[in-house]
Amino acid sequence: MEVKEEGETGKPLMERKREKASASPSIWMVVASTAVAVSGSFEFGMSVGYSSPSQSGIMHDLNLSLPQYSLFGSILTIGAMIGAIFSGRVADLIGRKSAMAVSDFLCITGWTFIFLTKGIWLLDIGRLLIGCGIGLLSYVVPVYIAEITPKSLRGGFAAVNQLMICCGGSLAYLFGTVFTWRILAIIGTFPCFLQLMSLFFIPESPRWLAMVGSHQEFVAVLKRLRGKHSDVSQEAEEIMEFTVSLQRLPQSSMVDLFQKIYLHAVIVGVGLMILQQFGGVNAIHFYASEIFVSAGFSSGNTGMIAMVAVQIPMTTLGVILMDRSGRRPLLMVSAAGTCVGCFLVAIVFLLKDHDFPKDLTTALALGGILIYTGSFSLGMGAIPWVIMSEIFPLNMKGTAGSLVTFVSWAGSWVISFGFNFLMMWNSAGTFFIFASICGLTIVFVERLVPETKGRTLEEIQASMSFISSD
Repeated sequence: MEVKEEGETGKPLMERKREKASASPSIWMVVASTAVAVSGSFEFGMSVGYSSPSQSGIMHDLNLSLPQYSLFGSILTIGAMIGAIFSGRVADLIGRKSAMAVSDFLCITGWTFIFLTKGIWLLDIGRLLIGCGIGLLSYVVPVYIAEITPKSLRGGFAAVNQLMICCGGSLAYLFGTVFTWRILAIIGTFPCFLQLMSLFFIPESPRWLAMVGSHQEFVAVLKRLRGKHSDVSQEAEEIMEFTVSLQRLPQSSMVDLFQKIYLHAVIVGVGLMILQQFGGVNAIHFYASEIFVSAGFSSGNTGMIAMVAVQIPMTTLGVILMDRSGRRPLLMVSAAGTCVGCFLVAIVFLLKDHDFPKDLTTALALGGILIYTGSFSLGMGAIPWVIMSEIFPLNMKGTAGSLVTFVSWAGSWVISFGFNFLMMWNSAGTFFIFASICGLTIVFVERLVPETKGRTLEEIQASMSFISSD
């Protein structure tokens, strides 16, 4: 006797189960494509982490002054702003894969210049080119991942971007204790070559293919990403209907972003990046060693090692929780933790002025910075980039992505440049300001940021009033 489920007739239970299994999406191509994309994120982390362990070697070998080396370190951010300005347009014009390839060529050229340099000019040009490359990567990697992944996995996969940035930075710091700065520059090219060669084996973004009118290739790529036995007809229809609706709208420009129908998304995307950067993340990461010494540590190395030990596990936890808890709760918990961390560091500087025991102030400083680092890694590091990749429609994604990425890098430069001046003004006050901004982030997320967990990109964008009801 054949066993049948209620409401179904004519087929044995085991046969129906086999059909359902064969029709379920395969994520192996998505996993492989994401792995290739986040090779660029690893490169991003190595590029940012390069300047700290290389400082003494470069200054000694090239006879550089501290201001000259400071220019070398900071020019990466200038290059990233330049890359960010063009990132969206480049990715829309030549595709996501080709944009990653352009970034790889820029970074490889930059690392080669640094390796070959015998003076300051080639050194700075190389660093500037690497900055342009990672400015482009910081936009295209999360966008590509968001556009290829199923809605149930999109958040976790997109958050791997931040995890690989952390790993790249940590590895650069580790390798810098073993290898010379020239060898470290050669090592910096490895992720670029790996990504460049692997791009031939992964598909282009199906949504970009739909946008440029490659309809047959779009369906074939979507089927390749979901598995050859998967039924992609409904997803393909939703993407095509939304793309056709968007094509009725005029071509985007920066001015168009500030129309009423896009304003909510612009406020959310730009606002999250401003709050992320002005919450003090780069000040703490770039100057953590000096902060530890100022707070009473004899050396910053212990604190730096502890930061690395906290950062990677907490970022991994954020990846796991992204599609379980949702973006909004994770963001608010993360922002609350960074607020507490900054508040504790501010208290440390207040206590120092009143001759409190050194053991107390050093413990509070370490605890505050580790709470900040762990909390930031949990959500505030990755989620603004995830949301940026989800909320803008294809016709505005290039322009909006360029704006949001530029704002992020500009904020990074402002805080990195101004932090030492703020510390000279008032150390405790500086961290109270950071704590206040982190607290404001909780309110901003609660009031304005939509929950995007478990929704298709088309559903998210339609809910934010991109397409008129008629």
